[in-house]
Amino acid sequence: MAYQDDYKDCVWVEFELLEKFMKEALVRSGVPDSDADIISDVLIASDKRGIDSHGIGRLKPIYIDRIDAGILNPETKIDIVKDDKTAAVLDGNNGMGHVVSKKAMEIAIDKAKEFGMGMVAVRNSTHYGIAGYYTLMATEAGMIGITGTNARPSIAPTFGVENMLGTNPLTFGLPTDEEFPFILDCATSVSQRGKIEVYGRSGKELPAGWVIGNDGKTRTDTKQILVDLTKGKAALAPLGGLGETTGGYKGFGYSMVVEILSAALQDGDFLKNLNGFDKDGKKIPYPLGHFFIAIDPERFMGLETFKRIAGTICREVRASQKAPGEERIYTAGEKEYVAWQYRKDHGCPVPLSLQKVMVELRDRWDMDYTFDFE
Repeated sequence: MAYQDDYKDCVWVEFELLEKFMKEALVRSGVPDSDADIISDVLIASDKRGIDSHGIGRLKPIYIDRIDAGILNPETKIDIVKDDKTAAVLDGNNGMGHVVSKKAMEIAIDKAKEFGMGMVAVRNSTHYGIAGYYTLMATEAGMIGITGTNARPSIAPTFGVENMLGTNPLTFGLPTDEEFPFILDCATSVSQRGKIEVYGRSGKELPAGWVIGNDGKTRTDTKQILVDLTKGKAALAPLGGLGETTGGYKGFGYSMVVEILSAALQDGDFLKNLNGFDKDGKKIPYPLGHFFIAIDPERFMGLETFKRIAGTICREVRASQKAPGEERIYTAGEKEYVAWQYRKDHGCPVPLSLQKVMVELRDRWDMDYTFDFE
């Protein structure tokens, strides 16, 4: 994977510097030091794995700007609403989603160690970064990990044009005997809002079929789409595409599953209640719901057996016949591993738009940083 070609217009910045910078910016925004450690770790994990839509690019618009607007609590107060042997419900009180989510997966893992399985539902949370971070926590503990979250309305249902459902990722982490686990972390839409933001920062138009307008036609005008998604004038297509011909009803169905599990278990908000505005158009918090599941393979036929078979399945799939002109088949989690093999030696690609944001944040708080790209 030729990362030097894909990011030729970017400046490569050391991860240590980026993580330190993000943590300090969060602390300056009022986030407690220990919580800022968690949040910056989640964000830098995204950049390390090549998921540029959810790393430092989200620092200002999703977190700092929302703290400034008073719709995201920098201090995360976690309430235990209910706690049973294998299940629990937490309330994040509109604090930092990463903080309550890490706690939730830790609880699920602890329950799985004791009882074989554990599930924790979270309500009144906020954007929690890459879902794969939490399933990776499970695989590192020798567990199967599953998580999902609802989000502000973005996806139109099959045969509809109104943005009703969030991008609602349904994410799995499976330990293997390879150097990396099987991590399936993707939205239930053709593409998520974060990737559209990446296109917007690059000044590129979207591929046809990602977004539908109120007239039922596909749209490609990226910058206006980002505006219209918040106004209900555009919506993302569900995974599988528009209509039923290419299976759009499947993505629509999976998104519904995530919406229900992210709200019904924890008596949380859903659908239009997550649009971030009250009836007068005033900004309000996005009270998101998440769920986290940990399963201990040792309770079945053993962890090593599971890892061996999971790894064998991945290897056999990758070794299958390639399409003409294709050199490689990837299994879930492999591209992220390959990205890290390159980026660990080169750093994180930072485009000009993000360079300007970093300078803006540094100057705002007079932080002691001098960047190579200045």
